[in-house]
Amino acid sequence: MKVKIRKGDKVEVISGRLEDQGKVGEVIRVLPKEGRIVVQGVNLRKKHQRQVQTQGRRSMSPGIIEFEGSVDISNVMLVCPKCNEATRIGIQRQAGEVVRVCKNCQALIDG
Repeated sequence: MKVKIRKGDKVEVISGRLEDQGKVGEVIRVLPKEGRIVVQGVNLRKKHQRQVQTQGRRSMSPGIIEFEGSVDISNVMLVCPKCNEATRIGIQRQAGEVVRVCKNCQALIDG
């Protein structure tokens, strides 16, 4: 599946868990095979980590680790850097390159 959202993009959560709706964050990771992305500060999870010894003297510290879980791509919209609104994305070819375009203000997102 071709993904229109890339790492480093600013996105807004439009559906999903109530505490995450409306949040805006930066894309940390894109998982195109699963159709999911990881957004900074959204879908926070807690994991209880036990102390594990790795490679000789080093050991991972025990405790509760908080991390971002993945979100389905259909639950987020890209925020246009020019008009600063959540928008759909169009694709255009210019001089042999594929560029993303804001559907609201026709501004180039790449470049």
